[in-house]
Amino acid sequence: MKKPARTKTPPAEEKHEVAKEHGGVQSIARAFAIAEEIARNRAGISLAELSKRVGLHNSTTFHLVKTMVQLGYVSQLADSRKYRIGRRMFTLAAGALDEIELVSVATPVLEKLTGDTGEYSHFAIRSGEQIVVVAKTAGTGIFQMVDRTGAVRPGHATALGKVLLAALSPPQLERYLDTSELRKFTAKTIVEREALLRELDEVRRKGLAFDDGEFDAEARCVAVPVHDFTGRVAGAIGMSGPMWRLSLQALQEKSKYVREAAVALSAELGFQPEREPAASLA
Repeated sequence: MKKPARTKTPPAEEKHEVAKEHGGVQSIARAFAIAEEIARNRAGISLAELSKRVGLHNSTTFHLVKTMVQLGYVSQLADSRKYRIGRRMFTLAAGALDEIELVSVATPVLEKLTGDTGEYSHFAIRSGEQIVVVAKTAGTGIFQMVDRTGAVRPGHATALGKVLLAALSPPQLERYLDTSELRKFTAKTIVEREALLRELDEVRRKGLAFDDGEFDAEARCVAVPVHDFTGRVAGAIGMSGPMWRLSLQALQEKSKYVREAAVALSAELGFQPEREPAASLA
């Protein structure tokens, strides 16, 4: 008995199905491009400017961003009608940035930093009023700094701590200084409040901090802030070594590798500096 011939999809219908499938993928790509552009404009961005940046018609952008607002991934400011990243996006990001994930992301960057400098590298975050080392890698030299993951470090006496204190808002910093002891660890430790505030101003201006024997009389350290996808300082990455091997000049020279590591880790956490508008997706 002859089998019935299989019905072949007419070329026109097949083309339509492919177009529909492609359109679905394209919509997702456009939605993510919109989200990324909104995230780069932390003060908010108008519909017209957003459409221009992503290269889409106003109506296309409006329908996509309207859905994103309804889902909570984008919010719209009541007064200016500009768009900003919504709370649900922060919830997703926070879920990806738990301590275990943070360590797994930071460790390869620290390993490269140690490979570039030969020195001990570490990454710290602020947990409440404490500065906590959450990831580290040992250097390649015979004599190395000894530390452990989870170690708490004084904010006022370490480069990592100064970076994180410098990122606090004025009320937060005021509260920290009112409740924390500026303990003297070495002859070089900064224990005067006004002197520390001047030091933190310098850290903000230069974008890096130094510890010249202030916590350990025989060690030096340099640290740089690491930013997350919101632009907030999420932590500090640093490099340490013994004074006899790490002179002030060597510390300055190797600080460029710490800056590079901070850029790399910030990128892993979704930070995107201001840049040129994205190419058209239309």
